[in-house]
Amino acid sequence: MNLVIRKMTLDDLKAVVAIDQVSFSLPWPERSFQFELTDNETSRSWVAEVDERVVAMMVGWLIIDELHVATIATHPDFRGQGIGKKLLLHALRAAQAEGVVRSFLEVRASNEVAQKMYREFGFEEDGRRKEYYKDNAEDAILMTLNDFDRLPGG
Repeated sequence: MNLVIRKMTLDDLKAVVAIDQVSFSLPWPERSFQFELTDNETSRSWVAEVDERVVAMMVGWLIIDELHVATIATHPDFRGQGIGKKLLLHALRAAQAEGVVRSFLEVRASNEVAQKMYREFGFEEDGRRKEYYKDNAEDAILMTLNDFDRLPGG
C-alpha cells in the first residue's frame, strides 16, 4: 500500500465530500470544506491517499495552542487498515510542530471504534454534550489529549 498524507486542496473536494457523505449521517456540505481551504486561517486540513486515490480526510482547527479535531473519516473500503490512525498522528504531530499542546474533539457516544482509537492516542473522556447530534439527539463524548508525549512513537 502506497500511503501518502498531504494537505487537502480544492482538487480534493469531490473525494472528500464523498467520504464524508458515506461516513456520517450529518455530512458537511461541500461549501464548508471549501471554506476550510480558502477562508479559515485556523484550518488544518489533510487527506490520505492510497495509490493516488483520496481515501481519508481530516479537518482540524488550530486555535492558539490547541487543535480541535473537527472531522475525520476513512472511506469504508479502506477502514481497518490503520489509515485513520496514521492520518490523525500526522495531523497531531504537524500541529505540535506549530506549538499545539492540547487537542480535543467530540465523538458520538455510540462510536466505540473511534473512541478506542482516540484512547490509543492518549485522548481521555472529560465530559458530554447532551443531545449534541441533531439527527438522533445522541450525546457527544468530549475527549481531550493533554499529553502529546503519549502519542504513538512519542
